[in-house]
Amino acid sequence: MRRFVGLWAVAGTLAATALVVLLVVFLAGRPAIPDGLRQALSLRITQLLERASPSEHHQHGHRFGEGSMLVVCAVEPFGVEPADAADVSQVRWVYAHHLCAVDEFGVRWAEAIRASGPLAVELATSRVVVPESGAGYPDRVRDLIPARYHEAALDTFTDLEVIDEAQRRFDVSRSR
Repeated sequence: MRRFVGLWAVAGTLAATALVVLLVVFLAGRPAIPDGLRQALSLRITQLLERASPSEHHQHGHRFGEGSMLVVCAVEPFGVEPADAADVSQVRWVYAHHLCAVDEFGVRWAEAIRASGPLAVELATSRVVVPESGAGYPDRVRDLIPARYHEAALDTFTDLEVIDEAQRRFDVSRSR
């Protein structure tokens, strides 16, 4: 009888452990916003950043040159306001990681000037807010991004394919 009870205890422990592992993997990999909304916002912000004038880039803290240049960006949204928005029309603010590469001198991706980090975009006005770099940067990120997204904001891209795709677009644009 003891052996029978012991087997059930082991089986129960294994089942509980498997359930916890599945929940952790599922919740860790689950996006904060629906995939379709995430993709639509990524495209919209990517286009906004890539089409920005040199003076607009300066306004959001990027120190690129003054002339016409190729700008290619990768954008990965990690949060929206309101948090329960299901459609782009409902979103007021988008919080995302960005990486923009600039080809000012005809260089390859590896040598391109780049700017990256979290940003906030107010969709109604297309206003882009990037925390100023330097001492106190994490505090400025926390001031800009709602608390529920702080961990994601201070992390980095979770889908490296987003960056790989930007590099492919950069290389294709350079070869034209």
